[in-house]
Amino acid sequence: MIMPLEALINYSGNAYELAAAVSMRAYQLAVLQTPEVEKNNGKVVSMATQEILDKTIGYKLLAG
Repeated sequence: MIMPLEALINYSGNAYELAAAVSMRAYQLAVLQTPEVEKNNGKVVSMATQEILDKTIGYKLLAG
């Protein structure tokens, strides 16, 4: 899976929130090691970015 550059360029939300959400989701994918991760050669950051930008998964950051 390649990084969705066009979607990143057109992203109009908060870049910090996006980076934090991608980081957390990539960590989750790395720990889970699902067949999808194996199919994509372990490229969890690209997978996480695609999932978030496609709204396959949602995210909500909590103030801490």
